Amino acid sequence: MADGVESPADAAGRVALERMFACLDEARSFRLEAGAGAGKTYSLDKALRRLIDHRGSELLRQRQQVGCITYTNVAKDEILSRIGAHPAVRSETVHGFCWSILQDFQATLRALVPGLPGWAERLEPTGGIGARRVHYELGFPSVGDEQVTIRHEDVLALMIQVMAFPKFRAVLTARYPVLLIDEYQDTDAAFVDALKAWFLDRGEGPLIGLFGDHWQKIYGDGCGSVEHDALEVIDKNANFRSVAPIVQMLNRMRPDLPQMVSDPDAPGEARVFHTNDWPGVRRTGQGGGHWTGDTSADAARAYFGHIKRRLGGEGWDFSVGKTKILMLSHSVLAREQGYASIPPIYGQFNEPWLKKDDPHIKFLTDQLEPACAAFEARRYGEMFESFGAGMPRIRKHVDKVAWADTMETLIALRLSGSIGEVIDFLAAQPHMRLPEAVEERERRLAETGPEPVEGESRRVTQLRKLRAVSYSEVIVLDQFIDGHTPFATKHGVKGAEFENVLVVVGRGWNKVSAPRTPSLHSRG
Repeated sequence: MADGVESPADAAGRVALERMFACLDEARSFRLEAGAGAGKTYSLDKALRRLIDHRGSELLRQRQQVGCITYTNVAKDEILSRIGAHPAVRSETVHGFCWSILQDFQATLRALVPGLPGWAERLEPTGGIGARRVHYELGFPSVGDEQVTIRHEDVLALMIQVMAFPKFRAVLTARYPVLLIDEYQDTDAAFVDALKAWFLDRGEGPLIGLFGDHWQKIYGDGCGSVEHDALEVIDKNANFRSVAPIVQMLNRMRPDLPQMVSDPDAPGEARVFHTNDWPGVRRTGQGGGHWTGDTSADAARAYFGHIKRRLGGEGWDFSVGKTKILMLSHSVLAREQGYASIPPIYGQFNEPWLKKDDPHIKFLTDQLEPACAAFEARRYGEMFESFGAGMPRIRKHVDKVAWADTMETLIALRLSGSIGEVIDFLAAQPHMRLPEAVEERERRLAETGPEPVEGESRRVTQLRKLRAVSYSEVIVLDQFIDGHTPFATKHGVKGAEFENVLVVVGRGWNKVSAPRTPSLHSRG
């Protein structure tokens, strides 16, 4: 745009910010709906800066903070970095935020924990919870002499129950008079229902600000769109990320939230390649699987290779930083990446491996793989940090030799053995320790026996299958989840900017709820 001339996107963004500022200044709860490329994160930053500038000193004097709930630890750290870790703002994941208040209600927690799923059996051998302190850190359940450690899901379950108590709500409101929620659409639905029931319905509690886009909901337990008369809806009708042809396409897909483009003259295009004329027999499935109607796996691979070669010939740079290949099919993506055996283990439930809810996947990708990388780089302190607390340290030369021998054997075993062989090797080392959640799953599998039995639990069956998978698949899965490849699912591209995006959609893929388009500045 010419100097001094406000672009359509800038004008739309300014109006949305002005409405949001009015809500913050007048203590009115709101929901800011920001579609793909609208600058939702920018709006959240502006909200936090407004609160810091206008109320920061007052909040600190009254020992209060703005609560800012994010979906991941990475997002939490990014927010803290952008606001200079200002003490008037507490940026936390939903679990961290809830626990920041719950931990001060120990008597209440001791009364409620035994009633949570699985805890009566866990506490029975110790004679009950007694006077133990309830603790939360890594999400692995355990019962010690002085404390019990609860799981991630326990934190939200407790939060929802305790919000029914007036004293707890009063403490929450006094401590956090403003509560902002990033990516609100993926916040646990039951938690959001509790906020509505105990605060919005009653006209009480903190000012609540929701930032997100219900079309961009990723996870099945997320709340999606939040509707309430007490929430002022602010639509941000701007797109600062994509060129005009992309924005026009998005507006046809979603006419209820039209977007204005930032630079109408920026070059770019959106093209569709289809396989409607493929003459082969298409896939079928019992009950109409989400891939029903797709081309065969071989044909899909051939088409994909052809499109990549064609676009490469037109100048597309397929390096990690320039192009993202967005695959709306986990099975195709897994096959292309090299971890095809893992997704089928969980059936239609992608979240246990993709969100690392499965304790084995979480341990292997979050702890073991980083530890192995640190060992190979000779960063031994970092290696121990990756393994976590409770792992015996090196105190004498014999310990150093034992660790070196173990890690060298482990590095080789990762490339040649199965997941089960790696786990068994670690379990056999006297100076190493598996997380309790992993040990518990292994014990349940051992009690069931080496062969499948009728009526065994789904988790036992999943672990039995997972242990047989080559560990090399964990290595490539870890690289994919951490974004070190050009491939991504809808989980891995939101908010990112790329020169080119190639989206692969299966014929029967029926959960395309939103265009999660990264930047398509020159091509689409």
